[in-house]
Amino acid sequence: MTFLELLPILIPAAVIVLLLLSGYVKAPPDQAYIISGLKKDGKILIGRAGIKIPFLERLDRLYLGQMTVDIKTEQSVPTNDFINVNVDAVAKVRISPTTEGIKLAAKNFLNKKPNDITLDLQDSLQGNMREIIGTLSLKEINTDRDSFSDQVMQKASKDMDKLGIEILSCNIQNVTDENGLIKDLGADNTSLIKKNAAIAKAQADRDVAIAQAEADKAANEARVQSDTQIAQKNNELEIRRAELKLISDSKKAEADAAYKIQEQEQQKSIETATVNAQIAKAERDAELKKQEVEIAKQKLGAEIRAQADADRYAKEQEAQADLFRRQKDAEAKKFEQQQDAEARRVQAEATRFAREQEAEGIRATGLAEAEAIRARAMAEAEGIDKKAEAMQKYGQAAMVEMVMQALPSIAKNVAEPLSKVDKITMYGEGNSAKLLADIVNGTTQITEGFTQGMGLDVKSLLAGLLGAKLADSNPPAAPVINIRTAEPPKPEAPQPEAPQ
Repeated sequence: MTFLELLPILIPAAVIVLLLLSGYVKAPPDQAYIISGLKKDGKILIGRAGIKIPFLERLDRLYLGQMTVDIKTEQSVPTNDFINVNVDAVAKVRISPTTEGIKLAAKNFLNKKPNDITLDLQDSLQGNMREIIGTLSLKEINTDRDSFSDQVMQKASKDMDKLGIEILSCNIQNVTDENGLIKDLGADNTSLIKKNAAIAKAQADRDVAIAQAEADKAANEARVQSDTQIAQKNNELEIRRAELKLISDSKKAEADAAYKIQEQEQQKSIETATVNAQIAKAERDAELKKQEVEIAKQKLGAEIRAQADADRYAKEQEAQADLFRRQKDAEAKKFEQQQDAEARRVQAEATRFAREQEAEGIRATGLAEAEAIRARAMAEAEGIDKKAEAMQKYGQAAMVEMVMQALPSIAKNVAEPLSKVDKITMYGEGNSAKLLADIVNGTTQITEGFTQGMGLDVKSLLAGLLGAKLADSNPPAAPVINIRTAEPPKPEAPQPEAPQ
């Protein structure tokens, strides 16, 4: 299929692809994209991509990230022991990532920013915290803030679940009261803590002194015992050194005597080995001289034989090279002769083929021309035969038809000189009739020429044909010739000649 044929298919496909691309959406991990419109339950996209059908579906966003809600009691709240306090807390919340939680949150927080969501949750969390404050005493709120925050979370979770909100944490930042009771409780505790700290410090100093004395005593005893042990070890070391020196001197004397004896034995062995070495050297020198003479003889014989072998090998190689050169020259000459003969043969074949093609072309041209001449001659002969058969068949009627076809041309040629005259002025009566009579006489002379030349009486033939036609139909109206004097007739445009 051509591109133009595919165009009606490609255009809708391109439009569909563009619509799908324009509807491509991809939700980040901290947001839920809710696509609704076609189905009762919309599609929820979290951290993945999807397609929104343009014009038929809509896209809404719901923030799923963590949000911080400041929970402050704007007015003092009485505790269980009727003490007005102000509490400042911070809660970390988020929209529940479950499908049910997202559906509940979408009804209240769809397309809202995180700040707007926290403002909506602030009132509800403050109310829950005020309820919990009323059930606790001031001491419980200050001493067990973890329990206080857990109770606030537990109380608020029931309301937050209905909104699709999950409470992650709740921390009590600050607790104050109007009368400074928390500060007084702190001062009392501070004095008690200082007293306990002083007592603990005195006991600690005593324990440190006792421990220091005991440590000094133990250190002195350890130092005396260590010095005694060191002196004993030094005495034992000196005794051991004396014993080792005595043993060392005895071993040294024995070693010196043994060394002298061994030195004499080695000197004797050296002298004997020297004499033997000299004798062996003399023998080896004689043997070496003998070997050198023999080697010289062998070397001389080897050189003579090598030179002879080299000369013989050179002559053999030269003869082989000359023979190889003559063979290659003969082969090259033979190859050249073969190539020359092959080239002459190929040239002769090409010349013969060209001449054959040329002769074939001349022969084909001659045959074509002869065939054309023969066909043209046969066509002319056939035309003449057909014409003769027609003339013979129709006889005088055919001749009359030929004459009738020629008469318009004859009349035109007779009147042609008059068409070249610019103006003709006639005076007197009968001149116009004379002009017409001249034209008719000219035409009559030509028909009489037919009669004299061909032996054909045109008048009789025309009279016979007209008589036959008058017998079959009513006589035609006589022609009207209107000739005005003193105004020459306007020349007519030349008429096309009748076919011969």
